[in-house]
Amino acid sequence: MDLTLGKRADYTVRAVLDLARHHGLGRRKTADIAQEMQIPLSYLPQLLAELVRAGVVRSLAGRHGGYELVREPGEGSLLEVIEVADGTLGSTECVLRGGPCRWEQGCAIHTPWARAQEAFRDSLRAATFAEVAAIDAALSGSHDAGALPPPAMPR
Repeated sequence: MDLTLGKRADYTVRAVLDLARHHGLGRRKTADIAQEMQIPLSYLPQLLAELVRAGVVRSLAGRHGGYELVREPGEGSLLEVIEVADGTLGSTECVLRGGPCRWEQGCAIHTPWARAQEAFRDSLRAATFAEVAAIDAALSGSHDAGALPPPAMPR
């Protein structure tokens, strides 16, 4: 079973992580986010536009413009951002039958599988970007709240 993020969700999470790490320090320019988080500059505006439409990020055009989180980093969840990028997280295929999973045709592992998927979603829902940013800072070896180290996410 592969639980890795696709490129779209990976880049979207990185962008929000950057905004969480810089929260309260002013709006972030697309070029700065792209460079710091190693996101293709040509692709980032699409991802940020989706986050704006979803109400996770706000933008302001102009010389003093840029992007910032709508809420505090402790109020937005990892699940919310992943689902902005990739849609609802969870399988719609029956594990045993390989076709669409419907309750009226439930298989022997339908109920435990559904519980496992919901536990995974609950875990991601509980993970805030304040937590993710703190873990990132700890992995980067930064203990100075003013210093923003390079992201420790695998590339």
